Amino acid sequence: MTESGEGTQLELIQPTRRPRPRPVSGGEPVAEVDPVAAVLVDTGLAHLDRPFEYLVPAAMSDDVVAGARIKVRFAGQDLDGFVISRSAQAEHEGRLATIRRVVSPEPVLTPEVLAAARQVAQHYGGVVGDVLRLAVPPRHAAAEKALPVECPEVGDVPDLESPAWSRYAGGPAFLARVTSGDAPAASLLAAPSVDAEDDWPGLLADAAAAALAGGRGSILLVPDARDVARVEAALTARLGKGHHVRLTADQGPQARYTAYLKVLRGHVKVVVGTRAAGFAPVHDLGLIAWWDDGDDLHDEPRAPYPQVREVARIRASLHGAALLSAGFTRTAALAQWCAEGVAVPLEADRSLLRRTVARVRIAGEGSDLARDPAAARAHLPSSAWQVAKEALTRGPVLVQVPRRGYLPSLSCQECRRPARCRVCSGPLGLKGPGQPPTCRWCGAVETHFECPHCGSLRLRSSVVGARRTAEELGRAFPGVPVTTSGAGAVVDHVDSRPRLVISTPGAEPVAEGGFAACLLLDAWALLDRPSLDAGEECLRRWTNAVALTRGAGDGGVAVLAGGPTHTTVPAIEALVRWDPAWFAARELSERADLSLPPTARVATLTGPRQALQAAVGEMRLGASVRVLGPLPVAAETERLVLSAPLPQGPALAVEVAAMRARHSARKETSPVAARLDPRDPTS
Repeated sequence: MTESGEGTQLELIQPTRRPRPRPVSGGEPVAEVDPVAAVLVDTGLAHLDRPFEYLVPAAMSDDVVAGARIKVRFAGQDLDGFVISRSAQAEHEGRLATIRRVVSPEPVLTPEVLAAARQVAQHYGGVVGDVLRLAVPPRHAAAEKALPVECPEVGDVPDLESPAWSRYAGGPAFLARVTSGDAPAASLLAAPSVDAEDDWPGLLADAAAAALAGGRGSILLVPDARDVARVEAALTARLGKGHHVRLTADQGPQARYTAYLKVLRGHVKVVVGTRAAGFAPVHDLGLIAWWDDGDDLHDEPRAPYPQVREVARIRASLHGAALLSAGFTRTAALAQWCAEGVAVPLEADRSLLRRTVARVRIAGEGSDLARDPAAARAHLPSSAWQVAKEALTRGPVLVQVPRRGYLPSLSCQECRRPARCRVCSGPLGLKGPGQPPTCRWCGAVETHFECPHCGSLRLRSSVVGARRTAEELGRAFPGVPVTTSGAGAVVDHVDSRPRLVISTPGAEPVAEGGFAACLLLDAWALLDRPSLDAGEECLRRWTNAVALTRGAGDGGVAVLAGGPTHTTVPAIEALVRWDPAWFAARELSERADLSLPPTARVATLTGPRQALQAAVGEMRLGASVRVLGPLPVAAETERLVLSAPLPQGPALAVEVAAMRARHSARKETSPVAARLDPRDPTS
């Protein structure tokens, strides 16, 4: 009514009342309250990546709660789904099917995890259902029944000081802000330490303790199960038992689901695990920290291929949580965060590093070259041999070899060209002593090698593997125990007694009291990798090995062998100076000049040439998006690279998602595989 008491025409408009939703088949009563459930059905199809409405039978009403697992009928099949919400009215005006059954009333999908999954899928142009398969572990009925709903009594968190964090400028202030409930973000360059109190697992545990002291939970993410075990030990030492759980894929179905339920039901507030643990439903999440950002184990190999760093950023933004990335090196992506003010760099004082970092020497430089002209190219230069001999009087010696196996790569003795398989042109190698050359691609045995370039019948080793290195060092140091650690037989720890430990990158064990010396062999084999992050990965692998060695103050020495001496290599310079911050900033600057990631968003499309052309032709790409390629990948398979400036990155993700939906709807026989933000666009 107006002030004069007269009615308006708008008051004559009555709201539209939708009829009560009707079931597909009559007879089954539906819930009286909120009879419509929005269900995210696990169809696996990109064009059906949205909630669908179903009726809630009256008998199931109490169990059909948001986040519960259910079974529904979809396209003639019984499919799994998650209940997203319930409502009184349906958006769909036709008849609705009813929910078939409730798999479990446990609300395993929380609204916070669902929101994160949606943002991750949107960022990578993927499907929400694919992200949820990574986020929520499969149900285990026995685990649900065995775990009490009520939270068990656990001991109080002790009041702890964090002396290790005081070694970093701004470290104590960061922890204080985490405890007070703020959301700071930091990129920590950890100082090496062979003391468990100051080593990196203790740094992560202290950060989790700071969040817990403020009543908030934490997620700590590390590359593999060995790192999980180290962080678990540090958490138990800091917090006591019962305050954390581990979430890893190798736990087994019941153990993993039990750990997930403990987090979901609020029994614990600290989670340590590998990449999928980034979605853990931690109550009052206040901190997400991850170790070694450059490790490729942080990259999910399943669609939509999310990376830990991006998952952590999304979850922190949704929860108002603190972010902490820690490592001995800093990736270009983290350097960009620091340059943009997204994260604050935390670094140790140079005087501390001079004591805690082993002294790094380069074989084949200076006086080494005068004494041994072949030292720069030798697999084991004399200077490295002398360092190992002296160090073995004081403790174990670590030898890092880039390649596993025996002789993984062979070449012609005369012309030095790579030896290739006559069947598939793959590289030839030796699996062991006395065995014939074998193709590493197809497995064909080469019984009569003849070089197609010069006709020579003789072969030589171009790359020496870990097993052959162990043989050579065993002969060079008779009576000294030799331990190998690599794929299939990884050693976690060794004692302080003298021994040689031959390891491939990433499989290095932890030595009691630290290694007396570290030899980094065949540096060229890592530097020659034709990938965008070759230098970054070299520095990461080398620093991770050197960090296991005693500091220069305790006589620790590291020798890098096989590096080029005719030019300056930034990764080697950064290792000698122990200046990963300088290297990361330099790497970021070079990539910015060339519009390479992380200063641009990149998507790769892989498939047959005609399918690629059709896919790109249907995408609405802006003028600023560069289309590079196609590049041959395999027989009848090529790859296109789409590069967009960062402001156009979200639009590129939208186009990738739309392309996937179109191909899914058409049931394409030659689909195009798409991936956003790959570690190396050419691989």
